[in-house]
Amino acid sequence: MRNREDSSLVVQLLQLSLPIMISNLLQTLYNMADAYFLGKLGKEAISAPSITMNISNFIIVFGAAFSIAGTTMLSQAYGANKDNHNRLNFLASQIFTVNTIMGILVMVVGFFLTTPLLILLKVPSGLTFDYTYQYMSITFLTMPFLFGDFILRGILQGVGDSITPLYVQTFAVLLNVVLDPIFIFGLGPINAMGVSGAAWATFIARMLSCGISVSILFRGFKKVQVRKEFLKPDKPTLTMMGKIGLPAAFGQSVSSLGFAVIQQVVNSFGAATIAAFGIGNRIQALFNMPAQGISQGTAVLVGKNLGSKNDNDAQKSVMIALLISGVFITVGMSLVVIFGPSVIRFFVDDSEVVAQGVVMFRYTTTGVILFALMTVILGAFQGGGVTKPIMYLNIFRLWVLRVPLSYSLAYIFKLGPTSIWVAMLVSNLVVAFWGFILFLKGKWKVSLQFD
Repeated sequence: MRNREDSSLVVQLLQLSLPIMISNLLQTLYNMADAYFLGKLGKEAISAPSITMNISNFIIVFGAAFSIAGTTMLSQAYGANKDNHNRLNFLASQIFTVNTIMGILVMVVGFFLTTPLLILLKVPSGLTFDYTYQYMSITFLTMPFLFGDFILRGILQGVGDSITPLYVQTFAVLLNVVLDPIFIFGLGPINAMGVSGAAWATFIARMLSCGISVSILFRGFKKVQVRKEFLKPDKPTLTMMGKIGLPAAFGQSVSSLGFAVIQQVVNSFGAATIAAFGIGNRIQALFNMPAQGISQGTAVLVGKNLGSKNDNDAQKSVMIALLISGVFITVGMSLVVIFGPSVIRFFVDDSEVVAQGVVMFRYTTTGVILFALMTVILGAFQGGGVTKPIMYLNIFRLWVLRVPLSYSLAYIFKLGPTSIWVAMLVSNLVVAFWGFILFLKGKWKVSLQFD
């Protein structure tokens, strides 16, 4: 009987996680497409999406965390009573309202802070600075559209539908890949726009995918529908959403700020190091996608089981997720170590960039594997709406470990770019072990109470 129950949990987890994994993979490919085509323009151009990603993530996470909170609330409400359509529609509508506002705020703040942020991070003057400004300023204009996709994923994944967001994401990525070379290099009547062309391709792709997302939610094709009468902000619901989302948002934003500060150290070593860091992170992120997808699937499944007061299955779901994720990330990172030089050369054929990327992989692989497993653990905490541990782990990882290590090893011990790779390894190892200890204590098993 137990084997059948475990098999059922495996099936449920994979049904939720696989579409999310593919969707996350597509999002990574979305970013990698820009890196690939911009790499043809040189290492200064390929630095633009790398620097932009760290800065935009710092601002984005405040809004994205509310989408995550909405997924937790919806999954627990769905587990408690999937036939209470008014409750589900109400929660979906509140998620829509909050994230729409956040998308607009992120756009305005990001656009007007682009230049000050680039100066603060000491982005090298000349082509690197000019290209990054072009790319980043346009990218921030896409934020309301990106949040439209966040809303779709947050709502539908909460009620167990991870397929529909995948379809929308696939459309956006394919469109972006098609438009990238056309806008960057020009075609027919379309003049070459260089770096800004990559950003405008993203703008169009996100705008159209957002339109599709909003249409799906308001028409109610699936198990839940955004209703106009439920769009007015409800204080108790927003309070609960804030209680779940704000700690995660704060932790992730402070973490992203840490990445931006580390980017400053990276920038001080020149364009080759910036390119190696950006490409290396993208490659590792690609192989970390399964863990992130499984983590999100775990959060939904844990939320559903906690909502129905089934703590035992919630625990089993996490253990199964750890096993599956461990296999994926170990195989993936082994391939990175073996074929790393060829993969880096695929993006930019620069001997200095390739050499630094290979060293990065040698140092960071073990830490990436353990951090991928911890990502699954964080899915359990998210499913229970217990997000303060996530905040503590993120802050400790970046500000207590990685940032001080990066600066001290780079500027005191003069280790050069190696300081970045060592700091990444140590911070991931320490925080991963801490995360496992918190998980074993079981304080993530919380059932939310709805009025």
